[in-house]
Amino acid sequence: MSNIIVGIDIGTSKVSTVIGKINSMGEVEVLGKGTDPCTGVKKGIIIDIEAVSSSIRNSVKMAEAQAEIKVVTAYVNISGLHVDIKNHKNFTVVVSDNKEISRNDVEKLLYSAGTIDIPEGSEIIDVVPRQYIVDGYDGITDPVGMKGTKLEGDFDVVIGKVISIQNIVRSMEKAGLKVDGIIPEGFSAGECILAPDEKEMGVVLIDVGGGSTEISVFKNEMLVMNKCIPVGGDHITNDLSIALKITYSEAEKIKRQLQLASTTLIKFDQDITVNDISESFKKNIKVSDIIEVIEARVYEIFSICSDLISKNCPGNYGAGVVLSGNGIAALDGAVQIANELFNTPVRVASPKVRSLSSLQYCTAAGIVSYIGKQEREASTTSSISKKTDLKPVKKAKQSSFVKKALNALKEFFY
Repeated sequence: MSNIIVGIDIGTSKVSTVIGKINSMGEVEVLGKGTDPCTGVKKGIIIDIEAVSSSIRNSVKMAEAQAEIKVVTAYVNISGLHVDIKNHKNFTVVVSDNKEISRNDVEKLLYSAGTIDIPEGSEIIDVVPRQYIVDGYDGITDPVGMKGTKLEGDFDVVIGKVISIQNIVRSMEKAGLKVDGIIPEGFSAGECILAPDEKEMGVVLIDVGGGSTEISVFKNEMLVMNKCIPVGGDHITNDLSIALKITYSEAEKIKRQLQLASTTLIKFDQDITVNDISESFKKNIKVSDIIEVIEARVYEIFSICSDLISKNCPGNYGAGVVLSGNGIAALDGAVQIANELFNTPVRVASPKVRSLSSLQYCTAAGIVSYIGKQEREASTTSSISKKTDLKPVKKAKQSSFVKKALNALKEFFY
């Protein structure tokens, strides 16, 4: 069990858990999965730790039952609303007589990345190597043992808001779990949705959830932008409720029933009978009036995404735009609106993990994939039949600096 990784995705409307491992083909093999509705998160912010911990506990129990494994520790996601990913570059001169790059040379660069100035109320939660460069030759993943005179490091330094991290850790603790690491959604989101060729060519992943929208941009296989806006599918429902003067639950029901985001796709502009907000009488509303509200909000969300991309990383993205999440992707017409705004090919995401038929597990499975590729420590688990017989974690190739940083983070929050 020493290679098992557990990924937990805390979302606005649900918590999903995937217990898995990386097989010999480098693919995620799902051993167990579970999901549970969540009411403790609003706009990507935990507002009720008890509710979130209950959802974590329930989703983990479902996954444990399938995998016949008891989970002790897990990796958990954090929304882009609560993190900032700063690129840091530095170099060191190789001083050994034979000019062979040592682990200490790499540690110097990692240490420098972990000592950058950060805003008050924030904490460095990870340092992720993008690449190493030896005497001008780039794209190197592990330079130890190579010969050279100058070693450069290109790192992503993940900075999280202390309050947000504390709430995540406390929610996990109340669910009876320890945190292996906190993974920004930008790193895990595309793992089980995007193809390597798409990341190489350049691609925009827009994941619209219930209360927030995550925008991740990849180019040359690297994450070049990760932003999150506190607007999602729930806001469409809220707009319908206000504009049509109906209850929120009635608005959500209509939105799911019609599954439309463009007035041009209306085949029959018929009347729909709904309860007034007072629920004291019924009234008729035209389908076109409903879809106009949905279309306006979808257009607004995509416009905000487009503006953020233009401002932060303008350029051409050959693989286009990929829409994910239950907030918008399921609405017929969303692709056409995105295509019009971004002027590039747009597709709806689909899971690239064989045993997953639903997108609801993609972020959790993406955590498993990401951790496996980074060769981080596995999660601590045991057999259901022998819950006290915990298996030791595997020896990871993770840098000692990152290990120390994560251990310090755990001590700080626990």
